[in-house]
Amino acid sequence: MLGFVEQPPRTMTTTSIAGATVTTQANVYFEGRCVSHSLALADGTRVSVGVILPATLTFNTGAPEIMECVAGFCEYRLDGSDQWVKSTAGEKFSVPGNSRFDIRVTEPYHYICHFG
Repeated sequence: MLGFVEQPPRTMTTTSIAGATVTTQANVYFEGRCVSHSLALADGTRVSVGVILPATLTFNTGAPEIMECVAGFCEYRLDGSDQWVKSTAGEKFSVPGNSRFDIRVTEPYHYICHFG
């Protein structure tokens, strides 16, 4: 029998998004360590909602992004910086367009990525 330890529930800051059209085909990156779904909101805003499993990953951006932590936590490092910064549930961080950032996750990190 596998050793399964039940984890306590994590705080969810955004639990639903009204008026959204969801792309049901998942975006799967980094051999499944990051999975998200794209949403278009009623006002035309684009976001993705997903989870990153334990890993250290590098993402490239086209448009500016705001990463909102819904549950769990991560550490991130923006392009050109040597400093890792922690982001927990309810917090956001901004990434410039045409840039990159590293993200380090030790437990599932649930996020909303706001594009714009």
